[in-house]
Amino acid sequence: MDIKDQGSNSPLSRIPRQKNLVPDTSQSMVPPASPLVFEEPFREEPLPESHHSSTPLQDSLRRLQRDKRAMTSLIVIALFIIIPLIGPFIYQHIGGTYQSPLNGPVPASVYHNFSHQELNRLHEGPSAQYWLGTDSIGRDLLARLMQGMFVSLIVAFLVEIADVVLGVLVGVLAGFYGGWIDQLLARFTDVMFAFPGLLFVILMAGIFGPRADTLFAHIPIIGENGNGRLLLVAIALSVTVWPLMARYVRGQTLQLKEQQFVEAARTSGSSNLTIILRHILPNLSSIVILAATLNIVNTIVGEAGISALGLGVQPPGSSIGLMISDAKDIIDTHPWEALLPSIVLAIIVLAFSFLGDGLRDAFDPRAKD
Repeated sequence: MDIKDQGSNSPLSRIPRQKNLVPDTSQSMVPPASPLVFEEPFREEPLPESHHSSTPLQDSLRRLQRDKRAMTSLIVIALFIIIPLIGPFIYQHIGGTYQSPLNGPVPASVYHNFSHQELNRLHEGPSAQYWLGTDSIGRDLLARLMQGMFVSLIVAFLVEIADVVLGVLVGVLAGFYGGWIDQLLARFTDVMFAFPGLLFVILMAGIFGPRADTLFAHIPIIGENGNGRLLLVAIALSVTVWPLMARYVRGQTLQLKEQQFVEAARTSGSSNLTIILRHILPNLSSIVILAATLNIVNTIVGEAGISALGLGVQPPGSSIGLMISDAKDIIDTHPWEALLPSIVLAIIVLAFSFLGDGLRDAFDPRAKD
């Protein structure tokens, strides 16, 4: 039998054939013709410029600049520094020669000096010659006020140098090393806290004041014209103020030495001195500036109080406290002579207080914008 015929009579040949299940895509897969559309070539949009993240110091300064009260106080403090430094030189070149019935011809450089006396010009009010008037022995009040501001500036500068150096040194050593060093320095600091600071200053000025007048009389700027006790008062105030700075620095150092960047520096083999200089001290700058600014207020008030008690600057020298002391007995008849230095002292204290508050808010990491 032919194979072809056999295949036609086989059982498989009787199974009905199914239609092709694969669709015919010869027509459907051809997309319909569409009009040519010319699209613009792809253009890359320029990426926005990346803003560098600001440092914590920049954020703090930005917050400080937005504090109007702190910025106004900063201007006042700048004037407090500039006026006593250059004011006397300018003031002594303003005005002509004055014909005094007691002293003869007196140039402006003499009668605008804080120690010159014109006994025929007592308790005068403000005038073209004496811009703020004269005191009980004919001395220029403006010249004496600028000299008093200069004294306060000198004492504050000397005290804050000692405060920062001693406070940071003791605080960093106690907080970083701990152990017996921390115990020894902490107990010594507690002893200094327990001793009344103002009493110590009075005691030092009362016992060693006359010797200081002679010993420091030849020191330029500080020792002349009755200012010999300035250095003694500054030393006494420095001894009483640094423990508070040391306590602030110690507490901050205890937190900083546990931070990861300090642990990384220690792991990399950095010595303790390197860690302190490169990692601890730079991060203490904010609290040191804040504490020093707030402490200036106590220093200025303390110096004024010591001078008002007669234990600070001696005549013919001048200070704000001494001006208040000289005018306290005539406050009923000539209140201006006591009111003027009191107002200046109050303005200086408020300016430093407001600036300290602004610095505290600006450098506080928890402050919100």
